[in-house]
Amino acid sequence: MLYHLQFLAKAWGPLRLFSSHTFLASFGAALAALLVGLLLPRLWNLLPRDRGKALVKEGAASAGKPTGAGLILLLLVLPVLALVLPLGDRWGDPDLRQWGVVACLFAAMATGYFDDRAERPWGRTKKGLLDLAVSVAAALCLSGFSDVQVWLPLDTVLRAAPPDPAAGYQPLLVPWWGHLLYAVPILWITMNATNCTDGVDGLAGSLSLVALFSLAAFLYGVIGHEEAARYLLVPHDPAGARWAILCCVVGGGVAGYLWHNAAPSRVLMGDAGSRALGLLIGVAVLATGNPFVGLAIAPVILANGATGLLKILLLKGLARLGVDTGSPDDATRGHWLARKLRSVRFPLHDHCRAKLGWSGEQVLVRFVLVQAALMPALFLLLVKIR
Repeated sequence: MLYHLQFLAKAWGPLRLFSSHTFLASFGAALAALLVGLLLPRLWNLLPRDRGKALVKEGAASAGKPTGAGLILLLLVLPVLALVLPLGDRWGDPDLRQWGVVACLFAAMATGYFDDRAERPWGRTKKGLLDLAVSVAAALCLSGFSDVQVWLPLDTVLRAAPPDPAAGYQPLLVPWWGHLLYAVPILWITMNATNCTDGVDGLAGSLSLVALFSLAAFLYGVIGHEEAARYLLVPHDPAGARWAILCCVVGGGVAGYLWHNAAPSRVLMGDAGSRALGLLIGVAVLATGNPFVGLAIAPVILANGATGLLKILLLKGLARLGVDTGSPDDATRGHWLARKLRSVRFPLHDHCRAKLGWSGEQVLVRFVLVQAALMPALFLLLVKIR
């Protein structure tokens, strides 16, 4: 809304700030953090209570705490988005992709929230199919049923005919249905990996916050900046600034939530928050045009959560091949690969607490430090060394 009021700057010059995406992203993030930080404690008594997790170390400590705070977070972030997220570059030429994704975030939140409040947790199949439906919808919103620009690591081909360095890097064009083939799995994996990471006070929120602000900086400062994009040989997308604003505002809301989720937590985001955050991380990764950016921006989230999904698939695959996979109660039985897989607990934060003796606070600080250390190196490989 504010962006489209910039014409009032003729009456009062300082209103030119409304045309600045930097101002909109910063103001939106700060306002979202303030709203969530102040209003969440007044509303969390309306939320269902966590039942605790018997199979997770220290899982009983969360029993009785309000959970499903992702519902309140997104509801408080929504009016901020309405205020600062432009509908497009011009009022008469709207781009509704960001708002389509916002609708998908609410759908992901709703599936998680109803699971949080259910007497009996939903089964894996039901949750997996719902996540798949949300992922398909979000991927369609991203493509808009049009060709999608994609750039890849190690690919710097100038596809202009004849090659013209001044034209910059010419990306691959993927049809919308081809985009679905890789976008849907990426979104599904980031949703579930972030959900699996939500087991230590502040962990999923902190890692998501780092990922969202980093993605926002990349989308605005590189993808959305014509000169920077040309210099780094990546395709320029003017919509990158709008995706950055979406990431910043939701990230601001997460910061407000983390104020109350710091150990010992007083409220939990539940599946309602973790699934929506995972979806947004996946969307922002795809908005960069490079599906591999997720490996650089959220390596710890993927290693912590997605490797657990890989373990399940490998054990099921071995069982279907007739290999003795043993049992969780007897570590000496079964094929050596199955024994090795069962010796590592997933998500990895559970392994670190149960097998390495780390406290929840140590897991949080060390995981964030590892992600902060890996991100620059992986970005260098993906973007600069090409």
